[in-house]
Amino acid sequence: MSNPSGTLYVVATPIGNLGDMSPRAVQVLTDVDTIAAEDTRHTGRLLAHFGVRRPLLSLHEHNETQRVSRLLGLLEQGRSIALVSDAGTPLVNDPGYRIVRACHARSIRVVPVPGPCAAITALSAAGLPTDAFVFEGFLPAKRSARRRFLHARRQERRTLVFYESPRRLTEALEDLVELMGPGREATLARELTKKFETLRWGTLADLLEQVRGDESWRRGELVLLVHGREAGGEPALDEAVTAMLETLLGELPLNQAVRLGAALTGMNKNTLYAEALRLKSGKQAD
Repeated sequence: MSNPSGTLYVVATPIGNLGDMSPRAVQVLTDVDTIAAEDTRHTGRLLAHFGVRRPLLSLHEHNETQRVSRLLGLLEQGRSIALVSDAGTPLVNDPGYRIVRACHARSIRVVPVPGPCAAITALSAAGLPTDAFVFEGFLPAKRSARRRFLHARRQERRTLVFYESPRRLTEALEDLVELMGPGREATLARELTKKFETLRWGTLADLLEQVRGDESWRRGELVLLVHGREAGGEPALDEAVTAMLETLLGELPLNQAVRLGAALTGMNKNTLYAEALRLKSGKQAD
């Protein structure tokens, strides 16, 4: 008679402060047969802090596909496995989706062990609406792709939650100011739960000014949250307006094209200006 399948535990770990590790998480890590970790060295230090000694197996974005069959084999033999990421809740912008999906497809039990998550932690203290929000992960690294990405979300009414690299923070805020408006409310959270934890709330223009004047924002892990568009705001541009603006840009300087477009359509100049910038940046990327 074959052994019953084991269990995959999805275990959240601290995003900074080790005091946030739950007793249940420590117990699960102590009891499982194997721990699948995004970075075995990082997780090894975490386990040592809590006196846990279990076999470690790497599972990261570059080997997850290959690891699935091995982990499934262990689970089907009745073994128990804990899945952890470097920090926070696995699968939230971290590896693990493929193994969790494969377990469900084979009726292998999956048990979440909840705990810290940078996006939710930031949202809870952001001072922005939390009744509806959308998590977008990291913004695109290339400016043209980032501007297209942000432009597509200008009309989103839910609070937007992004992760961002400190190296690109200034450029990202510049794009947000141009595409979503300098007066849009936003919050920056840096180094959450750590010694130098910092939260700043204000308009996008306020945050951009602070970041430009403070080198500390060039370090640490960041969450950027942006207020959704208020009801009754500028409507989204339709394809005809975008096509007209693209034609004008082919014949006129940007400012003249925007002024003429506003005169022809009656639309807000700032809205058309943001769209013109997006179109120009897209052409430059091509």
